[in-house]
Amino acid sequence: MSDRRFSDDDIGFGRSSGNGPIIPQSARQALKPEEAPQPPKRSERARSQFVVFLNFMMSLVVFLVIAGAGAVYFGSLRFEEDGPLASNTNILVREGASVSEIANALERRNVITDARIFRLGVRAYMPDDSLKAGEYEIKAGSSMHDVMDLLRSGKSILLSVTVAEGLSVNQIFKRLADNSDLTGELPGELPPEGSLRPETYKFTRGTTRQEIIDQMAASQQTLVDQIWARRRADLPIETKEEFVTLASIVEKETGRADERSLVASVFLNRLERGMRLQSDPTIIYGLFGGEGKPADRPIYRSDIDKPTPYNTYVIDGLPPTPIANPGRAALEAVANPSQTNNVYFVADGTGGHVFAETLDQHNANVRRWRKIEADRAKEREAAKDQ
Repeated sequence: MSDRRFSDDDIGFGRSSGNGPIIPQSARQALKPEEAPQPPKRSERARSQFVVFLNFMMSLVVFLVIAGAGAVYFGSLRFEEDGPLASNTNILVREGASVSEIANALERRNVITDARIFRLGVRAYMPDDSLKAGEYEIKAGSSMHDVMDLLRSGKSILLSVTVAEGLSVNQIFKRLADNSDLTGELPGELPPEGSLRPETYKFTRGTTRQEIIDQMAASQQTLVDQIWARRRADLPIETKEEFVTLASIVEKETGRADERSLVASVFLNRLERGMRLQSDPTIIYGLFGGEGKPADRPIYRSDIDKPTPYNTYVIDGLPPTPIANPGRAALEAVANPSQTNNVYFVADGTGGHVFAETLDQHNANVRRWRKIEADRAKEREAAKDQ
């Protein structure tokens, strides 16, 4: 055996690869670390620009969904929270105004904090954008949702104009002209006397005078038709025009509800007997028309004898047209009068009238009335001297 020495390089170690045979190696080779395995190469698909774009788009969609949900949540909170309005205020929404226009007006008036949120909220709750025109009272602290509900309800502020019974068409027109809450011009031609219904009419700001007149005419026509259909069968009047004319005279003769049917019976009894009506209001209408008699102008004896188409002291039967616009009570009184034989009445000094069947009774009542007038005149003169 040889006694030759070995160096480190000569010392052999076996290293196998897998399950194969052990391959002799030197000590230095055996202690040398093995190289780490290389990562697998990315596939061609993973490196594709299309896949990168899809990943970006998916990330963007997720981000937008989250951001959108956050915006909706934030907007809904703002839509429901109390508004900035410190005290009640009125808002006018014009006919045909868009949601954007309404929202901007509300923001300018400090009713809402954000017109954009209000606009989006309205369109979310109301796809048809059905906010109604009108004047609305907005309560202090109202949320945008509260404001939307109010404008959607149409419960706007209602104004009113009252037309009293017994006014002429001319006087009604003057009242409508003086009402500053109404808009538009009056028609150039007056409707027929007696064709407008005396009543209190509710309306929203922006309503025209023509609209009120149309409403009055339609309402009076309906009322007259209904009452005429229920009239007493034996009335000595033949047409609805005569019916309204007599009702207008009853309306002007008394303002007391408990007397209307009695006054109506007097005139109807006179018509049946062929007697002239002898109504003072017809004298006044014949002299002054729809303008009415001045308050300080008395009726003179010459007025009673003056012939006009309306003076029922001179003409037989009814005047050619109504002398005023009668209300429901006067129409009802003529359609269904009290059953009496009275053909006369005169003032009784208390604001009412006393009725009589004969001329003698009437003359006695007239004497009492003239004494009352004379006593009152003396009292006025005495008061002036004091």
